Amino acid sequence: MSKNLGKVMAGVGLGVGLGVLFAPEKGSVTRKKLTNKLNELCEKVKEIDPGEVKDYIENQIESIKEELADLDKEKVLKIAKEKGKKIVKKSEELYKYAVKKGTPILEKATDEIRLTAIDVLNSITDKLENTKK
Repeated sequence: MSKNLGKVMAGVGLGVGLGVLFAPEKGSVTRKKLTNKLNELCEKVKEIDPGEVKDYIENQIESIKEELADLDKEKVLKIAKEKGKKIVKKSEELYKYAVKKGTPILEKATDEIRLTAIDVLNSITDKLENTKK
């Protein structure tokens, strides 16, 4: 952890240093400003609690992972609902076709398919929604 913190602080220091070096002032003024900024940075680094930084980063990583997991569940739920609507619609079209053709055997079978599709899709949607919570 301290290596990474050191790299971050070195990067900050380098950025400050480059900014000051490219400033349109005399070299001695620029060097003095750079020295002051580096001293300020050293003081700030001394104030940093590595445990606090580590805890914060770990908490943020866990939070991001949870958000990603929720995002995936939301996408799956959305897709399942869209596909479910299409399947139910096609099942209903099949049922209507069977009714139109007036064949009681097909009518009964397609109605069972339609009702089963609705039940299965509702069950899947409920599971996905409960998993999300």
